Amino acid sequence: MKNLVETFSKQLSQAIKIGETTKLGSARSKIDNVLISGLGGSGIGGSIVAELVAMESKVPITVSKGYFIPGFVNENTLVIICSYSGNTEETVNCMELALERKARIACITSGGKVEEIAKANSLDHILIPGGMPPRACLGYSLTQLLFILHRFGVIGGDFKSQLEKAIVLLETEEKNIIAEATKIASTLLGKLPVIYTTTYNEGIAIRFRQQLNENAKVLCWHHVIPEMNHNELVGWREKNDNICVVIFRDQDDYSRNQARIEINKKVFANYTPHIVEIYSKGGSDLEKALYLIHLGDWVSVILAEKRNIDANEIEVINSLKGALAKL
Repeated sequence: MKNLVETFSKQLSQAIKIGETTKLGSARSKIDNVLISGLGGSGIGGSIVAELVAMESKVPITVSKGYFIPGFVNENTLVIICSYSGNTEETVNCMELALERKARIACITSGGKVEEIAKANSLDHILIPGGMPPRACLGYSLTQLLFILHRFGVIGGDFKSQLEKAIVLLETEEKNIIAEATKIASTLLGKLPVIYTTTYNEGIAIRFRQQLNENAKVLCWHHVIPEMNHNELVGWREKNDNICVVIFRDQDDYSRNQARIEINKKVFANYTPHIVEIYSKGGSDLEKALYLIHLGDWVSVILAEKRNIDANEIEVINSLKGALAKL
């Protein structure tokens, strides 16, 4: 897993080449809305991309993380199926339902049933390299999501230059990222992480939470500012030195949210001495997101090392899938 995190920038470079060389069709009719279907490591790219392009997209983008699709899905809906293995049962079910609704379907996968269904129905599909843990292939899936959204006119083409700049940023900052991640992992060791970020950056917090879950094998939770100021903030009532607050920040965050964070920090400090702030770097929202994602990934694998945990092992998930297969 550590080697896969190390090669994240190379993965992004390869993903751009895949996106540029894969031929996709065009919309038969106007796209009125977009549904991205995917779970876990296959689906987190959808959550992140939907937030990144929210201000640019002129149509609503919804992310589905279950067996079913919303009632609005029809022939004018672009449904993007994301399953790294191609066999995610929830996502395959959504794909079959989208076919019944005659939606415009595009797939991102390394093979499996998704590829088989796509070929049988002449659906657009982008094949990405297989044989790795899905969570380690976010660079592939996230990049292809952007290419698909661009191909169907949902977003413009600026994302490619932003991806290229992000690659340069990550490679330039790699040593600094590892050093910061090591300090953060040391602080998190033996603690319960509580992760906060602002609206439209929740996907980044979710990614970090999932990486801590799967790689470092720790429980944690996340919430979003300002929403948490209307509920969760009241829950901070008891001192707990085992909690560590992690706040993902951006110098360009809306000023009112910046003020909220500073006030929140004073509240948190009454109950825990452990507060970590992680600031983004980059010139665009996409660059900043990839920077924070990469730093968070490093934290998760370094924390796994410090806990003497195998970051690759996910036996409980495999056992769940095995049990479901017998039903």
